[in-house]
Amino acid sequence: MSIIRHSPRPIERETVAAATTRALRNMLLSGEIAEGEQLRQDALAATYGVSRIPLREALRQLEAEGLVSFYPHRGAVVSTLSLAEIEELFEIRALIEPDLLRRAIRHLGEDDLDRAEEILDTARVSFRSQDVAHWGELNWKFHSTLYAPANRPRSMAVIEKLNISIDRYLRIQLLLTHGTAQAIDDHRAILAACRKRDGALAAKLLKRHILGAGRSLVRCLQQERAIAAANKPKP
Repeated sequence: MSIIRHSPRPIERETVAAATTRALRNMLLSGEIAEGEQLRQDALAATYGVSRIPLREALRQLEAEGLVSFYPHRGAVVSTLSLAEIEELFEIRALIEPDLLRRAIRHLGEDDLDRAEEILDTARVSFRSQDVAHWGELNWKFHSTLYAPANRPRSMAVIEKLNISIDRYLRIQLLLTHGTAQAIDDHRAILAACRKRDGALAAKLLKRHILGAGRSLVRCLQQERAIAAANKPKP
């Protein structure tokens, strides 16, 4: 009986591609690379010390997440969402996420609720220290902790992708409008309703939170893009 020994190379390439994806995702979400900017693969490969193969895999993964777009003759470009697209994404979230929470609330254990509480405590410290890099990650951890007991993996995959797509815009909104206090208050109220096992109230608060954040973000981006357009040098 022969034993098939697998080469470690594919696993190694996958690991390098995953690490490259995380690093690039953080750069895009933090706004270090502006929307609409071209991603030059040679420069990025040199920056991260990787070959073109894992870098291309990383860019394709980020394309699937909505953070990168590919165009003929330009290659990979940081995706830009229109205001209408952002509104639509928040409206989709407001449809799916309250339903997930209603389904999950009867299955939420005390450990789940305590974990969500700990995440909020960490988020509050992160907000106060202006640790922007972790805001989106903590926001998703809080929401996903409450939704996970619904056991709806396809719905979770959809909303995770939506949250990644709008993450960098939410960070901009929270920074410019100082909306962190409102976000924390909203999350505390949602968690309190979950502790009372009041699914209707929790879903109502969550929907209001999502739509309110969307409206605030769109207003903020309207102002920022209008200022950028006014200051753009004329040809």
